[in-house]
Amino acid sequence: MATIAGGTGAPHARIMGVGAYRPTRLVPNSEVVDAIDSSDEWIQQRSGIKTRRWAGPEESVQMMSVEASRIAIERAGLDVGQIDCVVVATVSHLLQTPAVATAVAHELGTDGAAAFDISAACSGFCHGIALASDIVRAGSARHVLVVGVERLTDILDLTDRGTAFIFADGAGAAVVGPSDTPGIGPVVWGSDGEQFDLIRQREDWRDVVGTDTQPGSGVMPHLTMQGNPVFRWASFAMAKIGQQALDSAGVSLDELDVFVPHQANMRIIDAMARSMKLPASVKIARDVADQGNSSAASVPLALDRMMAEGEAKSGDTALLIAFGAGLSYAAQVVTVP
Repeated sequence: MATIAGGTGAPHARIMGVGAYRPTRLVPNSEVVDAIDSSDEWIQQRSGIKTRRWAGPEESVQMMSVEASRIAIERAGLDVGQIDCVVVATVSHLLQTPAVATAVAHELGTDGAAAFDISAACSGFCHGIALASDIVRAGSARHVLVVGVERLTDILDLTDRGTAFIFADGAGAAVVGPSDTPGIGPVVWGSDGEQFDLIRQREDWRDVVGTDTQPGSGVMPHLTMQGNPVFRWASFAMAKIGQQALDSAGVSLDELDVFVPHQANMRIIDAMARSMKLPASVKIARDVADQGNSSAASVPLALDRMMAEGEAKSGDTALLIAFGAGLSYAAQVVTVP
Protein backbone atom coordinates (compact mmCIF):
# COMPACT_ATOMS: atom_id res chain seq x y z
CA MET A 1 0.00 0.00 0.00
CA ALA A 2 1.36 3.40 -1.00
CA THR A 3 2.05 6.07 1.60
CA ILE A 4 0.27 9.30 0.69
CA ALA A 5 2.14 12.50 1.51
CA GLY A 6 0.20 15.02 3.54
CA GLY A 7 -0.10 18.72 2.78
CA THR A 8 2.08 21.25 4.55
CA GLY A 9 0.43 24.54 5.40
CA ALA A 10 0.96 27.57 7.56
CA PRO A 11 0.91 27.22 11.34
CA HIS A 12 -1.87 29.80 11.58
CA ALA A 13 -4.03 32.06 9.41
CA ARG A 14 -5.09 35.69 9.56
CA ILE A 15 -7.16 38.24 7.67
CA MET A 16 -4.69 40.34 5.68
CA GLY A 17 -6.99 42.90 4.08
CA VAL A 18 -10.66 43.85 3.78
CA GLY A 19 -12.52 45.62 0.97
CA ALA A 20 -16.09 46.69 0.26
CA TYR A 21 -18.37 47.82 -2.51
CA ARG A 22 -21.62 49.65 -1.81
CA PRO A 23 -24.08 50.32 -4.63
CA THR A 24 -24.41 53.96 -5.58
CA ARG A 25 -28.18 54.15 -5.09
CA LEU A 26 -29.17 55.13 -1.56
CA VAL A 27 -32.86 54.38 -0.88
CA PRO A 28 -34.53 56.16 2.05
CA ASN A 29 -37.52 54.70 3.87
CA SER A 30 -39.76 57.22 2.11
CA GLU A 31 -39.26 55.30 -1.16
CA VAL A 32 -40.52 51.98 0.19
CA VAL A 33 -43.31 52.90 2.63
CA ASP A 34 -46.19 53.35 0.16
CA ALA A 35 -45.88 49.88 -1.38
CA ILE A 36 -46.01 48.21 2.04
CA ASP A 37 -48.51 50.57 3.72
CA SER A 38 -45.98 51.61 6.33
CA SER A 39 -44.12 54.65 7.64
CA ASP A 40 -40.56 55.79 8.25
CA GLU A 41 -41.23 55.73 11.99
CA TRP A 42 -42.51 52.13 11.90
CA ILE A 43 -39.52 50.90 9.88
CA GLN A 44 -36.98 52.60 12.14
CA GLN A 45 -38.73 51.37 15.29
CA ARG A 46 -38.88 47.80 14.00
CA SER A 47 -35.44 47.53 12.37
CA GLY A 48 -33.35 50.64 12.96
CA ILE A 49 -32.99 51.06 9.19
CA LYS A 50 -33.07 54.59 7.78
CA THR A 51 -31.69 53.94 4.31
CA ARG A 52 -30.47 50.97 2.30
CA ARG A 53 -28.28 50.40 -0.75
CA TRP A 54 -29.89 48.96 -3.88
CA ALA A 55 -27.88 47.98 -6.94
CA GLY A 56 -28.38 49.52 -10.34
CA PRO A 57 -28.57 47.55 -13.61
CA GLU A 58 -24.78 47.56 -14.09
CA GLU A 59 -23.99 46.57 -10.48
CA SER A 60 -24.11 42.81 -10.86
CA VAL A 61 -23.06 40.20 -8.32
CA GLN A 62 -19.85 39.69 -10.31
CA MET A 63 -19.09 43.40 -10.70
CA MET A 64 -19.58 44.17 -7.00
CA SER A 65 -17.49 41.14 -6.01
CA VAL A 66 -14.60 42.19 -8.24
CA GLU A 67 -14.60 45.77 -6.99
CA ALA A 68 -14.58 44.75 -3.32
CA SER A 69 -11.94 42.10 -4.00
CA ARG A 70 -9.53 44.48 -5.72
CA ILE A 71 -9.55 46.71 -2.66
CA ALA A 72 -9.03 43.78 -0.28
CA ILE A 73 -6.12 42.40 -2.32
CA GLU A 74 -4.44 45.80 -2.51
CA ARG A 75 -4.83 46.35 1.24
CA ALA A 76 -3.37 42.90 1.85
CA GLY A 77 -0.25 44.01 -0.01
CA LEU A 78 -0.56 41.25 -2.59
CA ASP A 79 -0.59 40.89 -6.35
CA VAL A 80 -3.68 39.25 -7.83
CA GLY A 81 -1.52 36.37 -9.03
CA GLN A 82 -0.85 35.42 -5.41
CA ILE A 83 -4.51 34.54 -4.85
CA ASP A 84 -4.73 30.73 -4.97
CA CYS A 85 -8.41 30.26 -4.13
CA VAL A 86 -11.62 32.31 -4.40
CA VAL A 87 -14.65 31.54 -2.25
CA VAL A 88 -17.85 33.49 -2.89
CA ALA A 89 -20.73 33.37 -0.41
CA THR A 90 -24.04 34.37 -1.98
CA VAL A 91 -27.66 33.31 -2.44
CA SER A 92 -28.48 35.83 -5.17
CA HIS A 93 -26.28 34.70 -8.07
CA LEU A 94 -29.16 33.58 -10.25
CA LEU A 95 -27.25 31.03 -12.32
CA GLN A 96 -27.38 27.66 -10.62
CA THR A 97 -24.12 26.87 -12.39
CA PRO A 98 -21.34 27.77 -13.01
CA ALA A 99 -20.21 29.33 -9.77
CA VAL A 100 -19.77 33.10 -9.98
CA ALA A 101 -16.46 32.65 -8.12
CA THR A 102 -14.90 31.30 -11.33
CA ALA A 103 -15.88 34.44 -13.24
CA VAL A 104 -14.65 36.65 -10.38
CA ALA A 105 -11.30 34.84 -10.31
CA HIS A 106 -10.91 35.26 -14.07
CA GLU A 107 -11.90 38.95 -14.16
CA LEU A 108 -9.50 39.72 -11.33
CA GLY A 109 -6.70 38.09 -13.31
CA THR A 110 -5.75 35.26 -10.96
CA ASP A 111 -3.56 32.51 -12.33
CA GLY A 112 -6.26 29.85 -12.55
CA ALA A 113 -7.17 30.02 -8.86
CA ALA A 114 -9.48 27.37 -7.43
CA ALA A 115 -12.92 28.96 -7.23
CA PHE A 116 -16.30 27.94 -5.84
CA ASP A 117 -19.48 29.37 -4.31
CA ILE A 118 -21.04 28.52 -0.98
CA SER A 119 -24.68 28.98 -0.03
CA ALA A 120 -25.16 29.64 3.66
CA ALA A 121 -27.30 32.78 3.35
CA CYS A 122 -26.50 35.52 5.87
CA SER A 123 -23.87 33.40 7.62
CA GLY A 124 -22.01 32.70 4.38
CA PHE A 125 -19.10 35.10 4.88
CA CYS A 126 -18.26 33.68 8.31
CA HIS A 127 -18.47 30.18 6.84
CA GLY A 128 -16.08 31.35 4.13
CA ILE A 129 -13.57 32.73 6.65
CA ALA A 130 -13.62 29.40 8.49
CA LEU A 131 -13.02 27.47 5.28
CA ALA A 132 -10.25 29.85 4.21
CA SER A 133 -8.48 29.51 7.55
CA ASP A 134 -8.58 25.72 7.29
CA ILE A 135 -7.43 25.79 3.65
CA VAL A 136 -4.41 27.96 4.46
CA ARG A 137 -3.42 25.88 7.49
CA ALA A 138 -3.85 22.63 5.55
CA GLY A 139 -1.66 23.90 2.73
CA SER A 140 -4.27 23.63 -0.04
CA ALA A 141 -3.75 27.33 -0.80
CA ARG A 142 -1.57 30.11 0.58
CA HIS A 143 -3.87 33.09 0.01
CA VAL A 144 -7.65 32.74 -0.11
CA LEU A 145 -10.03 35.49 -1.21
CA VAL A 146 -13.40 35.32 0.58
CA VAL A 147 -16.29 37.36 -0.83
CA GLY A 148 -19.72 37.93 0.67
CA VAL A 149 -22.00 39.43 -1.97
CA GLU A 150 -25.71 39.86 -2.53
CA ARG A 151 -28.04 41.49 -5.02
CA LEU A 152 -31.16 40.68 -3.04
CA THR A 153 -33.33 43.21 -4.84
CA ASP A 154 -33.56 40.67 -7.68
CA ILE A 155 -35.46 38.29 -5.38
CA LEU A 156 -37.27 40.85 -3.25
CA ASP A 157 -41.05 41.36 -3.32
CA LEU A 158 -41.33 45.13 -2.90
CA THR A 159 -44.92 44.75 -1.66
CA ASP A 160 -44.03 42.28 1.12
CA ARG A 161 -44.35 44.18 4.40
CA GLY A 162 -42.11 41.70 6.17
CA THR A 163 -39.07 41.94 3.88
CA ALA A 164 -39.22 44.86 1.42
CA PHE A 165 -37.75 47.42 3.81
CA ILE A 166 -35.04 45.12 5.21
CA PHE A 167 -32.90 43.68 2.46
CA ALA A 168 -30.17 45.37 0.44
CA ASP A 169 -27.28 44.84 -1.97
CA GLY A 170 -23.50 45.06 -1.75
CA ALA A 171 -20.23 43.14 -1.50
CA GLY A 172 -17.45 42.73 1.02
CA ALA A 173 -14.20 40.79 0.64
CA ALA A 174 -11.30 39.62 2.77
CA VAL A 175 -7.96 38.03 1.97
CA VAL A 176 -6.93 35.23 4.33
CA GLY A 177 -3.28 34.21 4.41
CA PRO A 178 -0.56 32.59 6.51
CA SER A 179 0.47 33.85 9.93
CA ASP A 180 3.06 32.95 12.56
CA THR A 181 0.51 33.64 15.31
CA PRO A 182 -3.23 32.86 15.48
CA GLY A 183 -5.29 35.53 13.72
CA ILE A 184 -8.51 33.56 13.22
CA GLY A 185 -9.98 31.59 16.10
CA PRO A 186 -11.83 28.27 15.91
CA VAL A 187 -15.21 28.54 14.22
CA VAL A 188 -18.38 27.76 16.16
CA TRP A 189 -21.00 26.90 13.59
CA GLY A 190 -24.10 24.85 13.03
CA SER A 191 -27.70 24.89 11.87
CA ASP A 192 -31.23 24.42 13.12
CA GLY A 193 -32.94 22.81 10.16
CA GLU A 194 -36.11 22.21 12.16
CA GLN A 195 -36.79 25.92 11.57
CA PHE A 196 -35.90 25.71 7.87
CA ASP A 197 -39.06 27.56 6.77
CA LEU A 198 -38.58 30.73 8.83
CA ILE A 199 -36.49 32.38 6.10
CA ARG A 200 -36.81 30.91 2.65
CA GLN A 201 -37.36 31.31 -1.05
CA ARG A 202 -41.13 31.37 -1.39
CA GLU A 203 -41.52 29.48 -4.68
CA ASP A 204 -39.77 26.37 -5.94
CA TRP A 205 -37.93 27.01 -9.21
CA ARG A 206 -39.84 24.10 -10.77
CA ASP A 207 -43.12 25.85 -10.06
CA VAL A 208 -41.85 29.04 -11.64
CA VAL A 209 -40.31 27.48 -14.73
CA GLY A 210 -43.00 24.84 -15.20
CA THR A 211 -43.06 22.20 -17.95
CA ASP A 212 -44.06 22.03 -21.61
CA THR A 213 -47.61 21.10 -20.64
CA GLN A 214 -47.79 23.34 -17.56
CA PRO A 215 -46.01 26.65 -18.14
CA GLY A 216 -44.54 28.34 -15.10
CA SER A 217 -45.98 31.34 -13.34
CA GLY A 218 -43.33 33.69 -14.68
CA VAL A 219 -42.94 35.12 -11.18
CA MET A 220 -39.43 35.39 -9.75
CA PRO A 221 -39.11 33.38 -6.51
CA HIS A 222 -39.05 35.83 -3.63
CA LEU A 223 -37.61 35.82 -0.14
CA THR A 224 -40.02 35.42 2.75
CA MET A 225 -39.36 35.67 6.45
CA GLN A 226 -41.29 35.07 9.66
CA GLY A 227 -39.91 38.01 11.56
CA ASN A 228 -40.96 37.37 15.15
CA PRO A 229 -39.61 33.81 15.57
CA VAL A 230 -36.40 34.80 13.75
CA PHE A 231 -35.98 37.73 16.14
CA ARG A 232 -36.44 35.51 19.20
CA TRP A 233 -34.04 32.87 17.90
CA ALA A 234 -31.30 35.25 16.79
CA SER A 235 -31.45 37.58 19.79
CA PHE A 236 -30.83 34.93 22.41
CA ALA A 237 -29.52 31.72 20.82
CA MET A 238 -26.81 33.62 18.94
CA ALA A 239 -25.56 35.34 22.09
CA LYS A 240 -24.64 31.86 23.37
CA ILE A 241 -22.85 31.07 20.11
CA GLY A 242 -20.90 34.30 20.41
CA GLN A 243 -19.78 33.39 23.91
CA GLN A 244 -18.77 29.92 22.71
CA ALA A 245 -16.62 31.49 20.00
CA LEU A 246 -14.89 33.68 22.59
CA ASP A 247 -14.32 30.67 24.84
CA SER A 248 -12.95 28.59 21.95
CA ALA A 249 -10.49 31.37 21.13
CA GLY A 250 -9.51 31.80 24.79
CA VAL A 251 -10.61 35.45 24.74
CA SER A 252 -12.49 37.07 27.61
CA LEU A 253 -15.10 39.80 27.24
CA ASP A 254 -12.65 42.27 28.75
CA GLU A 255 -10.16 41.46 25.98
CA LEU A 256 -12.68 42.01 23.18
CA ASP A 257 -12.39 45.30 21.28
CA VAL A 258 -14.93 45.00 18.47
CA PHE A 259 -18.23 43.17 17.92
CA VAL A 260 -19.32 42.69 14.29
CA PRO A 261 -22.62 40.80 14.16
CA HIS A 262 -24.64 40.17 11.02
CA GLN A 263 -26.50 43.39 10.27
CA ALA A 264 -29.97 41.89 10.32
CA ASN A 265 -31.80 44.31 12.55
CA MET A 266 -30.76 46.92 15.11
CA ARG A 267 -33.02 45.39 17.76
CA ILE A 268 -31.33 42.00 17.34
CA ILE A 269 -27.88 43.60 17.59
CA ASP A 270 -28.87 45.39 20.81
CA ALA A 271 -30.45 42.26 22.29
CA MET A 272 -27.34 40.20 21.57
CA ALA A 273 -25.09 42.81 23.16
CA ARG A 274 -27.25 42.83 26.29
CA SER A 275 -27.43 39.04 26.49
CA MET A 276 -23.66 38.74 26.15
CA LYS A 277 -23.14 41.54 28.70
CA LEU A 278 -20.62 43.25 26.45
CA PRO A 279 -18.52 45.88 28.26
CA ALA A 280 -19.12 49.51 27.29
CA SER A 281 -15.60 49.57 25.84
CA VAL A 282 -16.53 47.14 23.03
CA LYS A 283 -17.29 48.91 19.76
CA ILE A 284 -20.39 47.48 18.06
CA ALA A 285 -21.07 47.54 14.31
CA ARG A 286 -24.34 49.29 13.43
CA ASP A 287 -24.01 49.48 9.66
CA VAL A 288 -27.60 48.27 9.19
CA ALA A 289 -28.98 51.78 9.83
CA ASP A 290 -27.60 53.09 6.53
CA GLN A 291 -26.89 49.93 4.51
CA GLY A 292 -29.82 47.65 5.29
CA ASN A 293 -29.50 43.88 5.60
CA SER A 294 -27.20 42.69 2.82
CA SER A 295 -27.10 39.04 3.94
CA ALA A 296 -23.71 37.44 3.20
CA ALA A 297 -22.17 40.87 2.54
CA SER A 298 -23.22 42.43 5.83
CA VAL A 299 -20.33 41.36 8.10
CA PRO A 300 -17.47 42.44 5.79
CA LEU A 301 -19.30 45.66 4.90
CA ALA A 302 -19.77 46.46 8.58
CA LEU A 303 -16.15 45.63 9.44
CA ASP A 304 -14.88 47.75 6.55
CA ARG A 305 -16.91 50.74 7.74
CA MET A 306 -15.67 50.37 11.32
CA MET A 307 -12.08 50.31 10.07
CA ALA A 308 -12.66 53.33 7.83
CA GLU A 309 -14.20 55.32 10.69
CA GLY A 310 -11.52 54.32 13.21
CA GLU A 311 -13.80 52.27 15.44
CA ALA A 312 -11.83 49.12 14.58
CA LYS A 313 -8.07 49.45 14.52
CA SER A 314 -5.34 47.16 13.22
CA GLY A 315 -4.54 44.59 15.87
CA ASP A 316 -7.90 44.84 17.61
CA THR A 317 -9.64 41.64 18.65
CA ALA A 318 -13.03 41.28 16.97
CA LEU A 319 -15.89 38.82 17.29
CA LEU A 320 -17.67 38.05 14.01
CA ILE A 321 -21.02 36.30 14.13
CA ALA A 322 -23.62 35.70 11.44
CA PHE A 323 -26.91 33.84 11.20
CA GLY A 324 -29.72 33.41 8.73
CA ALA A 325 -31.76 31.11 6.52
CA GLY A 326 -31.46 27.48 7.26
CA LEU A 327 -31.23 28.38 10.12
CA SER A 328 -27.44 28.41 9.81
CA TYR A 329 -24.88 30.30 11.88
CA ALA A 330 -21.14 30.75 12.31
CA ALA A 331 -18.90 32.79 14.59
CA GLN A 332 -15.18 33.30 15.12
CA VAL A 333 -12.76 35.67 16.82
CA VAL A 334 -10.33 37.43 14.46
CA THR A 335 -7.56 39.99 14.61
CA VAL A 336 -8.41 43.15 12.68
CA PRO A 337 -5.90 43.56 9.81
